[in-house]
Amino acid sequence: MLGECEETLCGTVTSEVVRICPEDFPGITPKLTVKTGESVKAGAPLFYDKTHPEMLFASPVSGVVTNIERGEKRRILYIEVKVDETTDYVDFGSKKPAALSAEEVKQSILDAGIWFLIRQRPYDVVAAPDKAPRDIFVTGFDSAPLAPSYDFILQGQEADLQAGFDALAKLTAGKVFLSISPKSSNKGLREAKNVVINEFEGPHPAGNVGVQINHLKPVNRGETVWTLTAPDVAIIGRLFNKGTVDLTRVVALTGSEVKQTGYWKMVIGSQLKQLFQNNVTEGISLRYISGNPLTGQKIDAEGVLRAGHSQVTVIPEGDDVHEAFGWASLSPKRYSAGCTYPTLKKAYRMDARLLGGPRAIIVSNEYDKVFPMDIYPEQLIKAIIAFNIDKMEALGIYEVAPEDFALCEFVDTSKLELQHIVRTGLDLLRKEME
Repeated sequence: MLGECEETLCGTVTSEVVRICPEDFPGITPKLTVKTGESVKAGAPLFYDKTHPEMLFASPVSGVVTNIERGEKRRILYIEVKVDETTDYVDFGSKKPAALSAEEVKQSILDAGIWFLIRQRPYDVVAAPDKAPRDIFVTGFDSAPLAPSYDFILQGQEADLQAGFDALAKLTAGKVFLSISPKSSNKGLREAKNVVINEFEGPHPAGNVGVQINHLKPVNRGETVWTLTAPDVAIIGRLFNKGTVDLTRVVALTGSEVKQTGYWKMVIGSQLKQLFQNNVTEGISLRYISGNPLTGQKIDAEGVLRAGHSQVTVIPEGDDVHEAFGWASLSPKRYSAGCTYPTLKKAYRMDARLLGGPRAIIVSNEYDKVFPMDIYPEQLIKAIIAFNIDKMEALGIYEVAPEDFALCEFVDTSKLELQHIVRTGLDLLRKEME
């Protein structure tokens, strides 16, 4: 796919306001701790989870809360904070994780409002702090289309990475598994201590933590595991080393419609218009994505960096494209996963078109070709649609997350929104089982 990122640090994005969207944290019910007009420091809580009041969600900047946008049924869409010229941090005090108890490490992360960095399987939601994980899995590379290099992102953060791993090792009686690529050269990953290092090689989704769990130690009914990415581990380590909440990410700007790709530093929730201005293709309809093209969140040109992303992508929308002969075209510019027409071994300029309409599920084993887990994806999707709990459990629902079905969705001739189906199924199952 065209638009890979050049390994160049281009600068820092400064934003007048940041917006934190509670929908970025699946499985929580947000309750506000701030009001419009109230001043906050970086690290002070903006809201907490109704089910787990100890789970706070920190402001990434200091400033004044200028807007709390609500949607239907007064659902909180985002909290907007106008950024101070100089960041004022809440001081949590630097600590050595190795010298702390498991409860002290957990409480430190909760108090700092960055527990949301930890996800759990089953259900792929923010981890419940009152449930001890069997093991913790960290993915040290990203294999998604146009994915950023974690080696580049984590340069100079070796000490924070190790502090993060030391903290995670306290939170489980099991093991902390770190999965890296054979090409990885970052010493913070290659020489990490208190972890079990495994190498995964191959095309996407080799970098998905779900694939790694499935090959290392699958999740069974009644078990809970926690998952993180290596950049998130570094943020946790930064808390212990510096005593402050620093939610700065090194973000890759990618996509075929970006004139100058590269890496930028910014805090989560930052406005991205500075990246797009005079740096994207003009005169055509564009799709702006926080994240990668397969699993990212659609935003607009005035959008913000969503909480879990280290990548921003711009590709053609495709709604202004009109091709002669449609699907029957033999143009070498067209890509086909199913060999409908000849496909060359080259990078393609992909757009966001569906190229077809929803139709009945065709059992053709096309999902199996891009789903390297010991699970039957087509049968599992059908069980989720029917909400047959017994079959869902038997077919491995506890192991999967929506991102694991992103490639299935891409090659799907039925044009089904598989990630949405899986997300809905996991949410319903969680309500039923808990």
